[in-house]
Amino acid sequence: MAQRKDIDGSTSVPTFYGKELRWQRERAGLSLEALVEGSFYGKSYLSDIEHGERRMPLDLARHADRVLGTDGFFERRCEDVRKARRGGHAEYFIDVAEMEKRAQEIEEWDPTLIPGPLQLAPYIRAVVLAAHPSDSEEAVAGKIEARRSRAWLFEDQRAPESWLVLHESVLRQPIIPPDAMADQLAHIAEVARKRRTVPQILPRNSGAHPFMMGTTRFMTFADAPPVMYTEGMYSGQLVDDPSLVRQYAKAYGRLRAAALPPEPSLKLIEQAAEDYRNGKHPNCSASDDMA
Repeated sequence: MAQRKDIDGSTSVPTFYGKELRWQRERAGLSLEALVEGSFYGKSYLSDIEHGERRMPLDLARHADRVLGTDGFFERRCEDVRKARRGGHAEYFIDVAEMEKRAQEIEEWDPTLIPGPLQLAPYIRAVVLAAHPSDSEEAVAGKIEARRSRAWLFEDQRAPESWLVLHESVLRQPIIPPDAMADQLAHIAEVARKRRTVPQILPRNSGAHPFMMGTTRFMTFADAPPVMYTEGMYSGQLVDDPSLVRQYAKAYGRLRAAALPPEPSLKLIEQAAEDYRNGKHPNCSASDDMA
């Protein structure tokens, strides 16, 4: 029998909340399966909440209060846990940040920027100030720290397998000084060479293609259906409708087909990094490089 994992409720608001949930459940003599019966959630989901690893959705909190007779305790505390989990992330990104920790595979497209977990501090600072020019230095530092805390998604060997499609303009139109841009692109290449992340570059002369409207991310899981997330400057939308996710996934397949193969894409990134390092601006297109 697996050893029961204790919960240290002093480490954070979510773990305090989760420990109380376990105490109330066991006080009522209920198993994980018994408590989630009649809800739309599974026992592994509830177990993660008890260990402070997932946020409890409002409908599940109401279900727990009803079954445990806790007079709205868990519903009232949902907002506290949500705020505690926010950290330096935008409110609309909180659920996505939790989901990516459980993802088995991540597929991403960005037409204008390097994906957040691959961004280094100078790049993050430029992106943050472009969207929030009046932020204090403390707020900017917090957002840089929050974004860098997600670097494991691409840099850790135990991270989800990732497939990234980037528009060529990400390489050709730098938003930071040349030396910093060289470091940034070299970092992407270094991560890709570890073979957990596969990059593809969509040439800027590729014409009309899917997902011209903005950033898109797909995530697949071992214990839940796949989801799609799309984001604008000040908002994001999580799509979990199965038929819609499948439709988006097919479009992503067409996008990958229009992009350069992985190895030429990686060499293009490395060449752009070298050009910036040598004081040259990599103006030629990917198609010219392939000629």
